[in-house]
Amino acid sequence: MKKIYHLSTCTTCKRILEEVKAKENGFVLQDIKTEKITPAQLEEMHALAGTYEALFSRRSQKYRPMGLHEKELTENDYRDLILQEYSFLKRPVAIVGKQIFVGSDKKAVEGLTAVAAK
Repeated sequence: MKKIYHLSTCTTCKRILEEVKAKENGFVLQDIKTEKITPAQLEEMHALAGTYEALFSRRSQKYRPMGLHEKELTENDYRDLILQEYSFLKRPVAIVGKQIFVGSDKKAVEGLTAVAAK
């Protein structure tokens, strides 16, 4: 399976989708704003990433207003927050077979680009 969870309004996600030629390389795209992440999908991401924290975005505009920066969050907290609010998922998340690429940092994007066309 080749799937990318993204936000269609995010310019960084758009750039990465173009860079890896997502449509041309047969990726299934899921806009997490219009099609919510299911618990089963999040469980699959967790199994590949190892922790919910690795999937959690502290850059979300809701992170500070909710006072989350002042709390010590548990793995269950990260899971519940991601399921409640799409913006808490670090984007994009790409799954290629048994590999996962999380976020927009250079290492993740280079790794995704390397396996995208396979």
